[in-house]
Amino acid sequence: MTIKIIEPFSETGSRADLIAEARNISKTYAEESGGARMALQDVSLAISPNEVVCILGPSGCGKSTLLRILVGLIQPSAGTVFSHGRQLHGIHPGASLVFQNFALFPWLTVEDNVRVGLHGRGLSRSEESDLIATTLEKVGLGGVDRAFPKELSGGMKQRVGLARALVGKPELLCLDEPFSALDVMTAEALRSEVYRLWSEGKSGLSSVLLITHLIEEAVFLSDRIVIMDANPGRVRAVVSNDLGHPREYRSREFQDFVDHIHDILTAVHLPDVPVEPRIPHAAVAERITPIPAVTLGQITGMMEILHDHGDEMDLFDLNEFVSNELGQTLTVVKGGELLGLIETPGDLVKLTPEGKHFLQASVAERNDLLASRMKGLGIFRMVLQMLDSAPEGSLEDEEVVAAVAAHLPREPAKQLSDTVCDWGRTVELFDYDAVREVWSKKTLE
Repeated sequence: MTIKIIEPFSETGSRADLIAEARNISKTYAEESGGARMALQDVSLAISPNEVVCILGPSGCGKSTLLRILVGLIQPSAGTVFSHGRQLHGIHPGASLVFQNFALFPWLTVEDNVRVGLHGRGLSRSEESDLIATTLEKVGLGGVDRAFPKELSGGMKQRVGLARALVGKPELLCLDEPFSALDVMTAEALRSEVYRLWSEGKSGLSSVLLITHLIEEAVFLSDRIVIMDANPGRVRAVVSNDLGHPREYRSREFQDFVDHIHDILTAVHLPDVPVEPRIPHAAVAERITPIPAVTLGQITGMMEILHDHGDEMDLFDLNEFVSNELGQTLTVVKGGELLGLIETPGDLVKLTPEGKHFLQASVAERNDLLASRMKGLGIFRMVLQMLDSAPEGSLEDEEVVAAVAAHLPREPAKQLSDTVCDWGRTVELFDYDAVREVWSKKTLE
């Protein structure tokens, strides 16, 4: 597979068609020492209709500064910003912004926090309330309009921020690392939600501009990936992402594309030809991915609900039936998917043939099936290999936690380790002494 590298300054489309355009932008900040720091140098970027653009780069490369310049929150030191072919003066009228840290007013209800996004629109109170209710339903927050931010989880707070950004029906939705403060499963659920809202085309939203430092996030969402360099911030490459939808994180094509982008990010110089893989995919070290913090009992319970409804349900009907936050429902579904018991074509959640067999099996047969599935997951293979190599076949709990942290530094290592322990003990993959906090190989009796 090859990727197409687009010339950074050859954006397609006429200026009048471009939702936002930064041309030869530079931004300099004065320092206390009397000197100056250049955050951006000669950056050009345009956002066309009907696309998702991700700006990817390391901390300090000016990603957020560029976004704020494009929407008019910051003035450039040099260069010009346009909206639909006209020079932008002030805030971009068709753009809205979702922040990393939720940015909700704690003294306002969910409804009134979203109402802020309608300020100055000239709507009546009842018109605002109807529009807010519709938008909250779209982002999975129906029925929580009277709640206050302190009553919400992190995922729900970010959904409120998303609703506030969408309620005014912007043509450009700007997301400044909106998932970085969330746990991995909630973040994954929200990424999918953002893509669904954009791709359905029912909200009036034309394009999305996402700031991220995560390659996987950029590959999952984007049509174009703008790769930036630091000191000063500048565009290194613009890469077209032609992977089809839906995109699966664990697919070979997805992982190959991630490797390509990693090569560009780490290259000293931009190659003149398309980048080839560093090593064959099969030779790449095994990727250890997290498992969701749910119990096997929760997964089995959800499977029973699906079975009672003809072995499949619409995701949102299922979520309403179990009366969960959507993120929690998706987390349980994700657990079932990892074990090969549940699949999610489109908006459906359905039992796989293995899932149907599982529900008809005895307890011993269920444990054998689950144990076999877990052995296929990298994080369980890691633990089992550690136990095989350990003196006397046992490990201190802190050793396992440290190994998880080393492989997945952005995840809550103790929580993830506890979930692995809970799943593995349940199906007798290994033993765990809770008093001594020691993992050990399963003793044959």
